[in-house]
Amino acid sequence: MSRGVRRLLRALIGGLSALGLAAPAFGAAAEPGKVALTFDDLPALSLFSDQPYINYLNDTLLRDLKRHHLPAIGFVNESKLDDGDRTQQIANLEKWLKAGMNLGNHTFSHESPNVLGAKGYIEDIARGEPVTRGLLAKRHMKLGWFRHPYLETGVPAAVKRDIDVWLTFHGYRIAPVTIDANDWEFAEPYDDAISRHDEPRRLRIKRQYLEYTERTVAWYQKASEALFGRQIAFVILLHDTRLNADNFDEVAQILKRRNLKAVTLEEAMKDPAYRIRDPYVGPDGIDWIERWSKEMHRDLPWTSWQEAPKEIVEEYDRTNSDRH
Repeated sequence: MSRGVRRLLRALIGGLSALGLAAPAFGAAAEPGKVALTFDDLPALSLFSDQPYINYLNDTLLRDLKRHHLPAIGFVNESKLDDGDRTQQIANLEKWLKAGMNLGNHTFSHESPNVLGAKGYIEDIARGEPVTRGLLAKRHMKLGWFRHPYLETGVPAAVKRDIDVWLTFHGYRIAPVTIDANDWEFAEPYDDAISRHDEPRRLRIKRQYLEYTERTVAWYQKASEALFGRQIAFVILLHDTRLNADNFDEVAQILKRRNLKAVTLEEAMKDPAYRIRDPYVGPDGIDWIERWSKEMHRDLPWTSWQEAPKEIVEEYDRTNSDRH
């Protein structure tokens, strides 16, 4: 680089500084963003109740989380403990804690407050506590995080308020979601492909999932800029599935390419964005980015949003009628 060019660059940087604009040093990497990894539906979201299959996906996912030094929290549906061998299912929860992860409450039955009402939903939350709370207590940890199934927080307003009051009184914090790549929609078609020994289909679903996840993470980063003018510390919603177990190396690479460093949920929630009121009362389970956009009266970049591939939607509906 010639001396004249250097002088021109210094003058340009000085001018930007005088205008109050940030000018990063040449060659310096941008500061990594933050993301908390959260996994719903422990001990597993699976098309099958096959215990070795469930054990394998937990062992594999936890191995990769540890290998990449990534903290995570799993949200438990205690009704699932009886979907297979109860002793082994509880052992899978213990594996999460032994691996250094945290556990939270995802209700007992994974039912919606819109179906159960406030009283029934609160009873379902309480029913989902005993095993998880006991496992945490053995490690001198407390059960303090709650994740709403389907991200449905209650309607009408009185139902939502009663649930929120109960959660607060019982020492829970709601785990919001600020990146949702709909991984559940890919997961059961992936299980189905494995069961049919259809390797080309499995690989196609894997490719579609990873491509969709990268596009979606990028969209949420763009949405964060639209709302806050910066990258918040994100909370990504994933599920405890064979899909993520088999492909978590690639998911970790996506986060790395998007310049996101995994942190604990506690660390992510220190971001001041999470102090913004959630104004939404309605039947749909929407993420907190969309909730905040309503509170802040700011538009999100919906023109660049992409739904999951039509092929995946159709395959999910063929394998599971529980579209919520």
